[in-house]
Amino acid sequence: MKNSFQEILQGYQLFREKYASGDNSVMQYLSDYGQQPQIMVVSCCDSRVDPALILQCNPGDLFVLRNVANIIPPYEKDEAHHGTSAALEFGINFLKIQHLVLLGHSQCAGIQALLNKDNFTQNDFITQWVSVIKTHIEDKCHADEYAKLALSQSLQNCLTFPWIKSKITRYELNIHRWFFDVKKGQIFTFSDAQSEYIPL
Repeated sequence: MKNSFQEILQGYQLFREKYASGDNSVMQYLSDYGQQPQIMVVSCCDSRVDPALILQCNPGDLFVLRNVANIIPPYEKDEAHHGTSAALEFGINFLKIQHLVLLGHSQCAGIQALLNKDNFTQNDFITQWVSVIKTHIEDKCHADEYAKLALSQSLQNCLTFPWIKSKITRYELNIHRWFFDVKKGQIFTFSDAQSEYIPL
């Protein structure tokens, strides 16, 4: 396996050649005209789940928010710091994105932390953050199934934001629940008609 740091330096050179060279480069265009993405993705920090790579996007295509376990917290307007909520507000109200994709994934360590919180020795923030997911189930289920339930909880939390609910009501915003299977490299999307996840 290559040295990871050297690999990213080589990757940077490829990025420069593909997107930032010449007078009509993609980056020059984005600098001149700004970003205008129509899609926002809320994804996990997991290194295996990079939305731009999975969806093969160019710079400027996606407005991406990543946090542990791809969680949307409920709307809380107070003096605390709300990084995820601030990103949602910026994407939805300033960039006027039309599609909000909640992208969960298999083997999520954040969900594992939620289910096994007593096993963490260093735990200043993690379990407090993942405890935002308040999905209760009687029988113990697989972490991947719980990750899908967490997506449903995040969707419900989205609806507590008045400006998200308003845009959905006016058909200006669509919310999608996607689940990425790491082993298969495949996305499953929640079908309201079938009440289950089906291949995208």
